[in-house]
Amino acid sequence: MNKERVLSGMQSSGKLHIGNLIGALSNWVKLQDKYDCYYFVADWHSLTTGYAEPSSIKESTKDLLVNFLAAGLDPEKCTIFIQSRVLEHAELHLLLSMITPLGWLERVPTYKEKQQELKERDLSNYGFLGYPLLQTADIIIYRAKYVPVGIDQVPHLEISREIARRFNYLYREIFPEPEALLTEFPKVVGIDGRKMSKSYDNAVYLSDSPKEVEQKIRTMVTDPARVKKTDIGNPELSPVYQLHKIFSSKEEQEEVAIGCRTAGIGCIDCKKILIRNLFKVMEPIWAKRNALINNPDLLLDMVNKGTEKARRVSEETMQLVREAMGLY
Repeated sequence: MNKERVLSGMQSSGKLHIGNLIGALSNWVKLQDKYDCYYFVADWHSLTTGYAEPSSIKESTKDLLVNFLAAGLDPEKCTIFIQSRVLEHAELHLLLSMITPLGWLERVPTYKEKQQELKERDLSNYGFLGYPLLQTADIIIYRAKYVPVGIDQVPHLEISREIARRFNYLYREIFPEPEALLTEFPKVVGIDGRKMSKSYDNAVYLSDSPKEVEQKIRTMVTDPARVKKTDIGNPELSPVYQLHKIFSSKEEQEEVAIGCRTAGIGCIDCKKILIRNLFKVMEPIWAKRNALINNPDLLLDMVNKGTEKARRVSEETMQLVREAMGLY
């Protein structure tokens, strides 16, 4: 029985952290058993904001691929490839740019938000404005039915649906309108209490050593009301407790919550429990990462096979596109 297709990707713009693991990778691993999954490294997308420093993208791409496998993606169950090695993405992006109204791109929610967030960079380039077009090409070239997203990302997927609809109306119905595969993405806080992010330099990375992870958790902020161990606190105000909700058992969560409210447990002991549980998650990933880093041929073989399969599928789609547009 043919499985329905799922498509998703990650930018190669730096190291992956545990927020990426919980928010996306862990979900990808589950989906590969149920769907025909295509997962890719979006290295071209990294240029939309990082065009001035392209030299770092190659190393980030390799690290991303290592983390894909270390987190549990199986090349026998899913297709893993690199965006820039499938040139049909760029061809479809160009053709879509001819039919997409400028106003559609300017109204994408993240367009102005990202400009405000990255004020120090000049983002007055077409690549940044046209990001949704390239993203649409990435999705519809595989005629994917689903894209795994959180509820807050649904508006971003809507423009891809509109562009696919417009193409089908102008030429011929080729593209299914991609649907959101809604996923619960828990908010993962960083060591400073804000959302975990590379740009905030507050992340616990999958490539961190055990010593680095332990040091980062030990220095995390807690409830500011707990100056001394004898002070009572509110666990909901502690970023450490927010991570307990993700990595600790219900019993342990209750233990640290009661201990915090009654001053029955100190912040150091609370962090020790979190460190222990975080290590349980990361130790198998560290082991796989070390094995993969020491076996670059395995990584290269996986990428070559995945990219070749992606090329075959994307070229089939582009033949239909060229024919529909009278370019064949």
